[in-house]
Amino acid sequence: MFFNYLVPLASQWPAFNVFRYISFRSMAALMTALVISIIIGPYFIKWMRRLKCGQYINEDVKLHQNKAGTPTMGGLLIMGTLGISLLLWADLTSRYIWQCVFVFVGFGLVGMWDDLTKLLRHNNKGISPRAKLFGQLVVSFFGMWFLMHNSTYSSLLYIPFFKDISFDLGYFYLPFGMFIMVAASNAVNLTDGMDGLAIGPSIVAAIVFSIFLYITGNVRFSGYLFVPYMPGVGEVTVFCAAFIGAGLGFLWFNAYPAQVFMGDVGSLAIGGSLGYLALLCKQELILGVVGGLFVIETFSVILQVSYFKWSGGKRIFRMAPLHHHFQEKNIPESKIIIRFWIASILLGLVALSVLKLR
Repeated sequence: MFFNYLVPLASQWPAFNVFRYISFRSMAALMTALVISIIIGPYFIKWMRRLKCGQYINEDVKLHQNKAGTPTMGGLLIMGTLGISLLLWADLTSRYIWQCVFVFVGFGLVGMWDDLTKLLRHNNKGISPRAKLFGQLVVSFFGMWFLMHNSTYSSLLYIPFFKDISFDLGYFYLPFGMFIMVAASNAVNLTDGMDGLAIGPSIVAAIVFSIFLYITGNVRFSGYLFVPYMPGVGEVTVFCAAFIGAGLGFLWFNAYPAQVFMGDVGSLAIGGSLGYLALLCKQELILGVVGGLFVIETFSVILQVSYFKWSGGKRIFRMAPLHHHFQEKNIPESKIIIRFWIASILLGLVALSVLKLR
């Protein structure tokens, strides 16, 4: 809003030129979302308690039974503060901003459907996996449809660490992009099993993609670093910054011991959006690196279930996802969370190294 209303006045008041800069508006968006989150967070948590939106804990996770009743659906706090920040600082004429908002809200609504079903049933069983997958596929399809109907966007898949190797997926790029978003959405959802465990690596991933997106939208930087140039996509840096601020604000209350959980409304929205950000800056495969923690958590579940069926009841891990395995080994929850955060930061640095190692 500031960009759209104040920049035209820059000819009369040159000080308003500062609103042209994506870097300035990104920092402002981050701080706005963070401050608003910290201010309204306590009221939001009290409101969730009054509505009796308490988390139901799986009986198998015995060490988490003391967390039963903690307010959930904290993803609404992230969504609200992100939206307010974008309204203030983003270029509201940017199609990419609205596409990101569509994906974030769309996946969030699927997660809200699941969360509300759990609350209404008074147990930990939400909507069916098929219904959840159908909702995710619908949102991801329209997200990809909007993206591929942009004349400046290509169906090329670039290989990390190589500047001249790419493959044109053609019409197969649409289902590929849908898979990226749905997989990322479910991976973050599986990782969201400890206080602050999912939001920390998500913030790291958003920081990494904000850098990639800024470079992708800048013709000079993209040319120098051999990154595919997409005019206008740099504006999504403001979206990433607002998300980082909203995520940090949420972490203020979600840090161990958590006062609120993000719920599926938060985890599905965050995962789907990270997948979309990777698609926007043409770093689809880098998502597997910067989101390596989510990948490992997901594969731990796949391996556990597959081996359990194949071996007739034997297990690889004491419990899946992987963070529960370490908790069953009596490692303190706070230590597991911090170590996973450190791992995600290292993976983020590896992902950024792609910019020079080509």
